[in-house]
Amino acid sequence: MRKVITIDGASFRTLEEFFETIGSTLIPGRKWGRNLDAFNDILRGGFGTPDEGFTLRWINAAISRQRLGESTFNLLVDIIRDHGTGGLQFEDHVELELRENE
Repeated sequence: MRKVITIDGASFRTLEEFFETIGSTLIPGRKWGRNLDAFNDILRGGFGTPDEGFTLRWINAAISRQRLGESTFNLLVDIIRDHGTGGLQFEDHVELELRENE
């Protein structure tokens, strides 16, 4: 069964807070660059994320879209989706599940 990792869009307001949330959720206790390139690297694996891939469930995604802004939100979504089915880095087996309001 695929591991599901959940982040709550209501728990952060800025990109920096997103990085804090994603780090503490995906790779707790590990140091990382907290930028878009480093986020992309985390999704590739080898930093403590499940080797077989995982589903990233983003609840309250509508709140994130509003708080982060459409372009930043879409950029994060694109980075995540690039690591899943149909993406250039599909072999990482990261699937995104957006839940608008929870």
